[in-house]
Amino acid sequence: MKYLPLIGRILFSLMFIMSGFGHLFNSAQMVGYAEQMGLPLASVLVPLTGIMILLGGLSVVLGYQSKWGALLLIIFLIPTTFIMHPFWKIEDAMQAQMQMIMFMKNLSMLGGAILIYYFGTGPLSLDKKNDNK
Repeated sequence: MKYLPLIGRILFSLMFIMSGFGHLFNSAQMVGYAEQMGLPLASVLVPLTGIMILLGGLSVVLGYQSKWGALLLIIFLIPTTFIMHPFWKIEDAMQAQMQMIMFMKNLSMLGGAILIYYFGTGPLSLDKKNDNK
């Protein structure tokens, strides 16, 4: 049972680690999409959020300073969810449905980040290893 939180952290963090690399190394495409969605200063905010989610994802997966890592993810997810996935503004039913799915995905990840912020990362983490010294 002690491995379940570690497996959960790995699965949860993969999304942020992969997206973080995408924000940093595929930024032209990401910036274009962000600008299309009306994000001001997209050329600055896309790489900045890439760093945030990469650090947050690594922090959670390693269980090192996980509350700070989860907080970075929370700070990223709240505005991103509402700015990048406004399904209520889209007239095309198919596109609205896709954006609603993305919106709900982000809300569920926000819930996971809040749980990690509150409860921590579990027994197999660098934070717990440091607590035992």
